Amino acid sequence: MVAQACVKADTRRLEVAGRERKVLRHLGADDRSSTRVRIVDAALACLARQGLGKTTVDDIAREAGFSRATLYRTFPGGKDAVIAAVVETEVARLFSSLAVVMGEATDLEDVLVAGMVESARRLSAHGALAYLLIHEPDVILPRLIFAEMDRILFSAGDFAAPFFARWLSPDEASRAAEWAVRIVLAYLADPAPGTDLSDPEDTRALVRAFVMPGILALRSAPTTAATATATATATATANPSDPSTNAKKGAVP
Repeated sequence: MVAQACVKADTRRLEVAGRERKVLRHLGADDRSSTRVRIVDAALACLARQGLGKTTVDDIAREAGFSRATLYRTFPGGKDAVIAAVVETEVARLFSSLAVVMGEATDLEDVLVAGMVESARRLSAHGALAYLLIHEPDVILPRLIFAEMDRILFSAGDFAAPFFARWLSPDEASRAAEWAVRIVLAYLADPAPGTDLSDPEDTRALVRAFVMPGILALRSAPTTAATATATATATATANPSDPSTNAKKGAVP
């Protein structure tokens, strides 16, 4: 009886262990999404080392520790599909890290500083991006001008606006987010002496001197047509004998 109980217990333990292995296998390195991430990270390593032109499918597969066939099963489109996944993944990673730091901000100035510093740090430390900007600018620059730049600004602004909307109207939040994105891209493309956007103190000084005044000016926007009409009516009431006022009212002086 004791022996049978031991056998049953061992069998039960083996069954549980088997189920656990299946779960770990599903969540671990053998699962499809993890394979995709490994290939994306391998492509990033290759791009940082030798750029886009020299990087082949074989290079990426070797870096990831997979066969060429495994890479093509994961990305049937080959190198182009891998590079597209790299861009998509890196944007998602950037937005994810921004969501954390911007979500912790306690006021408008803090959310601006947090978002700009985190963006500058991640982009300036991005090995693949740095290599391409220096050695293959023709790969990056076409994506930073004209309609492509508009798409970048729209996507980044659309992401950031809800974080600003805690203190601004929806329209103001969208414009403030776009300004912040433009500033980060401008300073990264052409760094200004004495201003390092990856440094919180430098960024806070910049935000206080230039960005916050712009937002305050945005809040006190130019007089609207309705306000102008009300002002003119009030003036006419206060100065009925003014010829210019009578002319506006259509009256004969």
